[in-house]
Amino acid sequence: MDARKLKIEAAAEALTHVRDGMRLGIGSGSTAEEFVRLLAEKVATGLTIIGVPTSERTARLCVELGVPLTTLDEVPELDLAIDGTDEVDGALSLIKGGGGALLREKIVAAASQKMIVIADETKVVETLGRFPLPIEVNRFGLGATKVAIAKACADLGLAGPVILRQKNGEPFVTDGGHYILDASFGRIPDTRALSSALHAIPGVVEHGLFLGLASAAIIAGPGGIRTMTIA
Repeated sequence: MDARKLKIEAAAEALTHVRDGMRLGIGSGSTAEEFVRLLAEKVATGLTIIGVPTSERTARLCVELGVPLTTLDEVPELDLAIDGTDEVDGALSLIKGGGGALLREKIVAAASQKMIVIADETKVVETLGRFPLPIEVNRFGLGATKVAIAKACADLGLAGPVILRQKNGEPFVTDGGHYILDASFGRIPDTRALSSALHAIPGVVEHGLFLGLASAAIIAGPGGIRTMTIA
C-alpha cells in the first residue's frame, strides 16, 4: 500500500469525528492536506463547519477548495483540531514541525478541546527523537540562542547536531517570521525536562514537542486503521 493511500485512510477515519457546526482546527502537512480535501467534499454536500488553519499553505488550500475559515481572534475556542505528526509515542507525545508550522499548530491545539493526530504507522515510535526536533527561534541573537540550546541539551545528556534549517540555500523562515533549528538527538528519554529547558531560553519561541495535547492518534497501516488513546 502506498504512503498516500495510508494518509487518505487516516484522514477519512478522522473525518468521522467531525460533527455539523464544529469549530475546527485544521493542521498542516501532507496528511492534513488529505484531510482538507476530504473535508471539502463534505462541506460541498452540506456539512457546516468553520476552520482555523495552522499555516498559510493550509489556508490557501482551504480557500481553493471552499472550506470556510475564521481566526482565533474571532473564534478563540475550538471543538477539535485534526493534524498530522512527525512522531508519536505510546503516551501520545508528539514531535511536530517538520513542515515548519509548529508554533501555529501548537497554538491551535492548545485552543482546542480535543486534538486528533493522523499518521501512517511509520510515525509511531517507542521513544521520541528519531525525527530531528524543530525549535523555532527568534532571528535576533541566533548564535547565542544556538549556544544556549546546545548547553541546555548537553546538561540533559543529549548530544547531536543542531542545524539551522535551509530552503533554497537561504534560512527557512516560518509563517511567523522566525528561523528553525533542527536538533538531532536520536532519542529523548525525558521530554518534559527538555521542554522546560528549551522554554527557559529567551531566544526560543517554541519547540516541536507536543506534550499532553493529543487525545487520540489515528494510525493507518497495511493491516488497517487503529486508534491510539491513553487509558
